[in-house]
Amino acid sequence: MTWLRAVESLRERREPGVLVTVAHVRGHAPRSAGAKMVVTATSSWESVGGGNLEAVAVERARRMLADGVTEPVTVVSDLSDRAPLEHGVQCCGGEVTLLLEPLPVQPAVAVFGVGHVGLELARILARLDLDLHLVDSRPGQLTDTALAPLADARARVHVHRVPVLPELVIAELPRGTHVLILTHDHAEDAALVDAALRTDHLASIGLIGSRAKWARFRAKLAAEGHDEATIARVTTPIGDPGIRGKDPATIAVGVAAALLRGIEDLEPVPDPTRDRARSRARAHDGDRARDQGAAR
Repeated sequence: MTWLRAVESLRERREPGVLVTVAHVRGHAPRSAGAKMVVTATSSWESVGGGNLEAVAVERARRMLADGVTEPVTVVSDLSDRAPLEHGVQCCGGEVTLLLEPLPVQPAVAVFGVGHVGLELARILARLDLDLHLVDSRPGQLTDTALAPLADARARVHVHRVPVLPELVIAELPRGTHVLILTHDHAEDAALVDAALRTDHLASIGLIGSRAKWARFRAKLAAEGHDEATIARVTTPIGDPGIRGKDPATIAVGVAAALLRGIEDLEPVPDPTRDRARSRARAHDGDRARDQGAAR
């Protein structure tokens, strides 16, 4: 797989990675500037030169993944037999600067109910680099014509046309999805909130509506067995309280603003894959320290 296809595949699988690029070469080196590879916690694609150079790059990239590093990092490798090496001698004689760029998992947002407010919200979110899931039980809301305003979307738009039981989509959403519930039907809203509260991999749950609506919902959710701590996962009303307009576009702006603040502030939902990568990195560091201690 080429590095470009690997990047695309990671985006589709919502798996983090690191793009490693030969940024600068001085003297002799196995690859020229511009060579790239992609590294994940368990795999890699293409090459930046093999040997100690590449092994160090892979090790550093996996440490970045384990630690959740979000900023690019540069690594300079001296390809000399006099340089301290960890993974075998590589004596090309040159010096290589590598740029390691994190490829994070992009945010995911699911909008349940693509009516007047939902469509305006989708139009705003579609301008961002995220995965946008649009769900509606009404056939006419998710036609190609209705969604024409999203034709130039930067977001990856996933359309879910579910005429019955839209709450079943909840379990299929990616880990860490932010859910916004604003359908045309309060009964549908209630079913979606109940399903969301029974799903532990969501990042946040937002519900549009009045305090009176939420009071009825709280009583119903408690009767269905949800405790207070679980019910408190729901944010309602949604939006920026400082934006008071009631037309759909204004409401959508407020909801988008509050959502983006939440995305920036919220701790990521625990990911077993990342936790395993962190454990492997720590184990590797421990093994290396013991080996160095034995050598001394």
